[in-house]
Amino acid sequence: MFPKRLTDGYQGFLDGRFSEEHIRYAALAEEGQKPEILLIGCVDSRVSPEVIFNSSPGEILVVRNVANLAPAYELDRTYQHGTSAAVEFSVQALEVKHIVVLGHALCGGIRAYADQQKPLSSGDFIGRWMSQIAPVADKLGPPLKEGDADYLRRFELASIELSLENLMTFPWVRSKVESGELTLHGAYFSVATGELLVRDPQTRQFSPLVDGVPERFSSFRCA
Repeated sequence: MFPKRLTDGYQGFLDGRFSEEHIRYAALAEEGQKPEILLIGCVDSRVSPEVIFNSSPGEILVVRNVANLAPAYELDRTYQHGTSAAVEFSVQALEVKHIVVLGHALCGGIRAYADQQKPLSSGDFIGRWMSQIAPVADKLGPPLKEGDADYLRRFELASIELSLENLMTFPWVRSKVESGELTLHGAYFSVATGELLVRDPQTRQFSPLVDGVPERFSSFRCA
């Protein structure tokens, strides 16, 4: 049986959002999509880009993977490249103007790599995927203790930086960035507070997009 949660959610969608925006959906079906933003996010169920940015259908092209990683450009045909395919489609076909790498706090993929957790299966798909962040681990060095929150946060932010560097290895991404047709962005979402940090391209530092967010909702958080 199809999950009841999804059935109920779909009914709510039909009665609510689709009913209110059916003209927009019809136009998107007729005219096609023209999003200006590609967002590379994490599969984490707590970090939904469409919810965080309150987006309407057709506004953001989203690709999600474990730990919101953008791989480097390479042509090894022995593997499938879902994220690379999404980057290619968005930049070359849809001609998006922005690519956002959205990292987040409490990332399970980052923690699994940092803590050197055992593979979940013989295929170790997560381990092989997360091996891309080895350069970040080398720069940061080992954590002082398992589950070190400060270390994990620095690891999460540094991984966003690595993904932005990897995106620049795609020749057609680099050419469009250099011509001013495309801009790359890094952002970081706090699950607990709702705060969004945005990367300054000059200093490479992350700072709040909106001031006072943690304080605004502090009374609603559990002790």
